[in-house]
Amino acid sequence: MDKQEALAFINSTTQNKNLVKHMLAVGACMKALAKYFGEDENLWEVAGLVHDGDYEMFKDTPEKHPSKIVDMLQEKNVDPKIIQAVERHGWGWRENIPEPETKMDWALYTCDELTGLITAVTLVRPSRKITDVKVEDVLKKWKQKEFARGAKRENIDFCEPKLGIKREDFITICLQAMQKISKDLGL
Repeated sequence: MDKQEALAFINSTTQNKNLVKHMLAVGACMKALAKYFGEDENLWEVAGLVHDGDYEMFKDTPEKHPSKIVDMLQEKNVDPKIIQAVERHGWGWRENIPEPETKMDWALYTCDELTGLITAVTLVRPSRKITDVKVEDVLKKWKQKEFARGAKRENIDFCEPKLGIKREDFITICLQAMQKISKDLGL
């Protein structure tokens, strides 16, 4: 599966445009992280793009996500590395999902939550433009536990022990990746 196929796929499974934008943001972060690690940028970006492809299907039973997307990707004979990363991004809140194992798994697990925090920080800026957001802005809001409560900071914090990237540097990589696609994100 390449990027264009992934985009067509998520647009066929997801009606909510904000959810599509979230997947675009995660895809951009994953691509940037792959570049940082010298890994396959297409593979990592596709994993980010498709990771929530079944989320909307399970809005009333979120504990079932990401079961259907894993099955759908298997049916399409998608690279097993993508399937594993997508499945393992549900670790910790869905039963019987193994802990992330590879760098790609951990990158998806950690940046998934970070994109939500960065988006929330953007939306409270006077300009509501991601290009105006700085790493310091994200770090300042990080400390406010009531701010973007749904962005699980404990998941993001696996960036250092599992990926070897300090929090500030991790935020920098992801923020810059999201800023590059600001028009696609509508931010």
